[in-house]
Amino acid sequence: QVQLTESGGGLAQAGGSLRLSCHVSGHNVSSTTIDWHRRTPVREREFVAGIMSTAAMPYYAESVKGRFTISRDDAKNMVYLQMDRLKPDDTGVYYCAMLNFGYWGQGTQVIVSD
Repeated sequence: QVQLTESGGGLAQAGGSLRLSCHVSGHNVSSTTIDWHRRTPVREREFVAGIMSTAAMPYYAESVKGRFTISRDDAKNMVYLQMDRLKPDDTGVYYCAMLNFGYWGQGTQVIVSD
């Protein structure tokens, strides 16, 4: 059974950093595209970043380019989202997902204060 588990959320000040982790069981991250999405007060689901199985190619929403970095550890079957220079608008619940299969994690909450 495929299961995605997020961790690393918490409280941060504007301009601070957090690192989110997504552990995938039951499937190799190296063979599947993994995306990060977030639920915010203004959007039910907003794409944040993704990493393709092909050459671990990353891609980002314009709102987070230059601030967030997605990466992958194939040996640990992990996907990470390094979030730097956080803004209050980044507040939300962050989910990792395997959209090709319709699998989502339970989410991890991020709160960014002024």
